[in-house]
Amino acid sequence: MPRPSSLHISLLVIGFALLGAAPAGAQVLGAVRGLPGAQIPGVGLPGLPSVAPMPRLDDLLRSTRALTRQLQIDALRREEPRRVAIDPHGNPVLRGEFLVMDPTPAQLAALQAQGFTADTPSPADASLGLNLVVLHDTRGRSEARAMRALRQAVPSAAFTYQHLYLPAGDGHAVGENTSATTPSTAMPRRVGLIDGGVDPADPALAHVSMEEHGCATAAISRHGTAVAARLVEGDPDTLYAADLWCGDKVGGTTSNLVDALAWMAREGVPVINISLVGPDNPVLARAVQAMIARGHVLVAAVGNDGPAAPPLFPAAYPGVIGVSGVDAHDRVLPESGSGDQVAFCASGLVGNGRHAMRGTSFASPIVARRAAQLLSAPRQGAAARVVQRLASEARDLGAPGRDPRYGYGLLSP
Repeated sequence: MPRPSSLHISLLVIGFALLGAAPAGAQVLGAVRGLPGAQIPGVGLPGLPSVAPMPRLDDLLRSTRALTRQLQIDALRREEPRRVAIDPHGNPVLRGEFLVMDPTPAQLAALQAQGFTADTPSPADASLGLNLVVLHDTRGRSEARAMRALRQAVPSAAFTYQHLYLPAGDGHAVGENTSATTPSTAMPRRVGLIDGGVDPADPALAHVSMEEHGCATAAISRHGTAVAARLVEGDPDTLYAADLWCGDKVGGTTSNLVDALAWMAREGVPVINISLVGPDNPVLARAVQAMIARGHVLVAAVGNDGPAAPPLFPAAYPGVIGVSGVDAHDRVLPESGSGDQVAFCASGLVGNGRHAMRGTSFASPIVARRAAQLLSAPRQGAAARVVQRLASEARDLGAPGRDPRYGYGLLSP
């Protein structure tokens, strides 16, 4: 067995702590019992209670890494209890904010009478043919009560929560330079990034022209910078970088993500990488469908909730190119998502030592960069053609043909 890294050791500590806790410990133990190859020694031995075994490192990693997003959600709720809540399915939302599509003036008046205020629709929404309005609850109701009030006030309207989308990998905090790999000779012309703030002083971005969107002042994210470094290996003409957080840990909202997509549409950015994950949201679904119909290619990380977890979005939307992660030996990361949403896989490891990061966040930009080398401008039907071309170049891994863990196969930098 390879010597475990510091990350592995940290995850082991989390795993064993969870194994001893209830009810979370019971959930992790149940996951370990159900893993292939897990055995339960000690059962039936005289004088000994039935105990779970010391799980294999990869099995324990799979169990603990599957809780990564839940730990992120829990941390946000602890640190920002007045701003972060959860929807009925346990997904993080911005407290007191809701979204509605295509409201009429009469509907907005009815909502105002029930204690809701509405932001002025963003001009950016028109880029995608959307009429999106952000609503605020002025009465401090719980998320469930406020949603009931909205639906009772205007039953014909489609309301949704202001969901929060989280990075699909380590390294969301502000940190050091994160350049990681040898530049490629292939040079995409223009490519988009929707993530945290990018550090223009990072050596990997020294020759990149960058257009930025989303913040009044620059805010550097280690995650966003690391993803950008992978996305622009080589020397593209321009990186279009939309910062969803602007230094605010709870800033990755649905409306911010839609606004970033609308900006990319206005700028005509052909390929856009999104290393973020969250729940299905009808507003985001409409924005993604509009982008694909306009001929943009969206590449997204499938997330790190493990192979048994439900699909995460936007990677799981039809037409989006979902990417899973593999390790240095081309083995799928234990925490990587699995399912029909996986189109390709790529290396999910970046950096080394105490600066090492891992996750599908860092696999997705490798595939996005390859896609950007094939597409100079948005074109109708581009996503399907790009997938077909990349599938012919991918190295098949796992079961022959497309499979739910590796997709069509590995794309290398």
